[in-house]
Amino acid sequence: MISLISTLVLSACAERHQPAQVVTLGGSVPTNYNDKNTLSASSHKVQAGETLYSIAWRSGNDVNTLASINNLAPPYRIFPGQILSLTPVKKITKPAPAPTNKGLTAKNNTVIKNPQKPPTKVVANQNSKEYVNKSDEKITSVKVPSISSKVDSWLWPTKGRVISGFSSAKQGNKGIDIAGVRGQEIKASADGLIVYSGNALRGYGNLIIIKHSDDYLSAYAHNDTLLVQEQQTVKAGQVIAKMGSTGTDKTMLHFEIRFRGKSVNPTRYLPKR
Repeated sequence: MISLISTLVLSACAERHQPAQVVTLGGSVPTNYNDKNTLSASSHKVQAGETLYSIAWRSGNDVNTLASINNLAPPYRIFPGQILSLTPVKKITKPAPAPTNKGLTAKNNTVIKNPQKPPTKVVANQNSKEYVNKSDEKITSVKVPSISSKVDSWLWPTKGRVISGFSSAKQGNKGIDIAGVRGQEIKASADGLIVYSGNALRGYGNLIIIKHSDDYLSAYAHNDTLLVQEQQTVKAGQVIAKMGSTGTDKTMLHFEIRFRGKSVNPTRYLPKR
């Protein structure tokens, strides 16, 4: 009998010493999960399913800055195995070469510099967004991106109660979580372009990212069904997905707004209910 009691006591002690699982406000996800999903290195090897926008999202970068660092032009196509720099590369400035006296020599042995063509003046035609070479009046470049940095208004992406608010803390919620039922409509919060539609970002489940301007992006996570494809334009209020629980333990929408790559509180942009 004494032996049995001793065994039970030891077993209870062992169970008490086992650490409890630490969870975030959003559910049964370890508090260090955001760190695992964040790219903090100076470079990143592109994995299958990733886009420049998803990498920018994970690294907290503005996609325009990331594109500039890696000399990428729209539509920012990348491929698996490609190494991308996540931080600006320091440029080493080489000293300018010493001037030389090479040139044409006249009969009196004086050195004459080589004649040079006057620099070509290039100006932008503001109406057509075309660059014109004034030396011969020929159009030399046509493509100039022109996207406003302003979003006129935002809409709530779905109906429901906010069950987890925004937090600026390192381990805090980078958006808001809205409760609902499976299959509930998820709508675009503003006009924009679908720049990501997939599930390559661990912890977000089926995710959609919309580019609204050069400055603003919004994200819609944990969807059950995705109804839009990348490079598709959408209007504010257009249904883009169905609510689900992918990547989490409850049916809800995780909604984020980012300004120049940084998370901001969505409730400061959304209309009052």
